[in-house]
Amino acid sequence: MRIGVPAEIKNNEFRVAITPSGVHALTRRGHEVTVQAGAGAGSGIDDGEYAAAGAAIGDDVEALWADSEMILKVKEPVESEYRFLRPGLVLFTYLHLAADRPLTEELLARRVTSIAYETVATDSGALPLLAPMSEIAGRLAAQVGADCLLRPRGGDGVLLGGAAGVRRGDVVVLGGGTAGLAAARVSAGLGADVTVFDVDPARMRHIEEVTGGAIRTRLSTELDVARACAGADLVIGAVLVPGARTPRLVTREMVRAMRPGSVLVDIAIDQGGCFEDSRPTTHSEPTFEVEGSIFYCVANMPGAVPHTSTYALTNATLTYVLALADDGWRGACRARAELGRGLSTHDGVLYTEGVGRALGLETADAAALLA
Repeated sequence: MRIGVPAEIKNNEFRVAITPSGVHALTRRGHEVTVQAGAGAGSGIDDGEYAAAGAAIGDDVEALWADSEMILKVKEPVESEYRFLRPGLVLFTYLHLAADRPLTEELLARRVTSIAYETVATDSGALPLLAPMSEIAGRLAAQVGADCLLRPRGGDGVLLGGAAGVRRGDVVVLGGGTAGLAAARVSAGLGADVTVFDVDPARMRHIEEVTGGAIRTRLSTELDVARACAGADLVIGAVLVPGARTPRLVTREMVRAMRPGSVLVDIAIDQGGCFEDSRPTTHSEPTFEVEGSIFYCVANMPGAVPHTSTYALTNATLTYVLALADDGWRGACRARAELGRGLSTHDGVLYTEGVGRALGLETADAAALLA
């Protein structure tokens, strides 16, 4: 199979879709890999390393897209890349279509076969390709939240760990999944008082057990979330509904009741965000203010730590990339049910039910297609 790896062009996105080790695994099986010149620079990987692993290095991005049977990316195509989409192309990347009608419509109109990392799901419901980036985003959320609380950043000037005789910062985490638990652990490690809200009692018990009771848990109800936010210095939104739009749990009225200079970090912004006033921001302009509180809503948080996240991503995706290359998208999706669940679009048809609900579009059953 001919596989293309373009450079990421989303604002301050420094990751690349595959490492040289991943390229070597593909080329030794007889697949052809073309990596755009400079694609790995942000992750500290130079073109020579890819070439040594068997990749061709291409300067012409248009030719790279046109000549490839499958494109590997990290983030969804941006508007300037829509022109490269075409019938028969296999696109394997994070898509987050529930919050992106224009891209969804382009993928359908151009009859692209797209498979979304974030909806590849095991029989148990685990999300093996989303989990590593969720963990990194969760850890980052605590770090950037602590930074935004600094007075020079516009925050209320609270140190999460407090000091002798001085209260610690209060952190509220909405969602106890991979990202939420990671955020809670780092926040607790910084010395904060941390409460995680979730709707699953079993998950709440798990969090308290694995943290030795260092992190409190509460059942997520509108009233209790509002009360907790009112007293919080930092609120981290980490709610996930796989493939669907994120519910908005924090209203402007709740933000209005928070103390001035408090901070809200929305990890779920890729899926639309879980705060009413959330809107996507970038690493170059990461924050904005609402009702005296600071919002941080960067849609590609792990892109800020590419030396970690690029390798973590390849560790998770390589097995599936090899399957797609060896067996073709249809064969791989048939052989691996979890990969089939990640099928988003094919031949002008949408297959992700959560995206259909979010955008009001008709969907079909991928199982029937793959039978």
